[in-house]
Amino acid sequence: MTRHNILLLPGDGIGAEVMPHVVRVLEAAAEGHAELDLSTADIGGIAIDHYGRPLPKETLDDARQSDAILLGSVGGPKWDHLPMDDRPERGLLQIRAALDLYANLRPAVAFPSLASASSLKTELVTDLDILIVRELTGGIYFGVPRGIEHASEGRRGYNTFEYDEHQIARIARTAFDLARQRAGRLCSVDKANVLEVTQLWREVVTEVHADYPDVELSHMYVDNAGMQLVRHPNQFDVMVTGNMFGDILSDVAAMLTGSLGMLPSASLNASAQGLFEPVHGSAPDIAGQNVANPLATVLSGAMMFRYSLSEPGIADRLEQSVADVLSRFRTPDIMPPEKNAELTVVGTDEMADAVIAGLQR
Repeated sequence: MTRHNILLLPGDGIGAEVMPHVVRVLEAAAEGHAELDLSTADIGGIAIDHYGRPLPKETLDDARQSDAILLGSVGGPKWDHLPMDDRPERGLLQIRAALDLYANLRPAVAFPSLASASSLKTELVTDLDILIVRELTGGIYFGVPRGIEHASEGRRGYNTFEYDEHQIARIARTAFDLARQRAGRLCSVDKANVLEVTQLWREVVTEVHADYPDVELSHMYVDNAGMQLVRHPNQFDVMVTGNMFGDILSDVAAMLTGSLGMLPSASLNASAQGLFEPVHGSAPDIAGQNVANPLATVLSGAMMFRYSLSEPGIADRLEQSVADVLSRFRTPDIMPPEKNAELTVVGTDEMADAVIAGLQR
């Protein structure tokens, strides 16, 4: 069996609460198929408390030596008073940049048993399966100069929105490769009618398309893409876009599925090393109450097995077990408001137990 070195970053809030239960699930899924070497380190608020900074050197060193990284969540009101560059979320941006995790994969899949929880009519999200590929290490979130100036006429805030040809081409190739493995359709999202940086984006994506004649390429302005996601989401297969637009559109797509508590994500570098994390935040208001939904982190683990560890069989088993469990058990965040005798409300630990039981059938 192949041995995999996995770094766990539980982080803050429900991330730290959920992680031990997710580890039980991942070990059950891997049993008899792969050996997992697990280690743990700090990031985010807990790292600030222990080391005085959101990404300690020790954590980054461990991350560089790992095959894959599974993260819980970062942040919370305890650290909101800190300067922007010292807050827990900065640690996440720093590790993405340090490991060159340029490709963020955000699937939006509507499980059949959760279709009624979507904000859209059930028929609009039936069989929904979208993959949003977001460039993660460039764009306006990383551009310099940036800041807030105090001038005689008042305060002035500014950021820099930039991409170079190399950054655009490599995320485009990643998206084309993924589209080739799926339904063969890629929609590139930009704002090329007003932003020169995204005019270059459209030009480079079109040039890369020449190497993928078997993939159908379309272009869409970001405002229209947001509208189309809630009007007719099934028209999309794979979407590729920049950092800020991807941040926004992936959250729009998230609500199509019924709950943020169900959504995983992956951030990959050129070596397929990845950081895998749930989309939801640290939810400090429910931390420690055994009500947090662990399934987004479980599904992030499934993505880890698929994209970084080359264990698609384990990933498939995890995803199938989650789908099966949802027909019988729900954490409070995904429990329908109307009574349903077929569904039982469970806590974090019991949901993990149910997924493990499904894996062992």
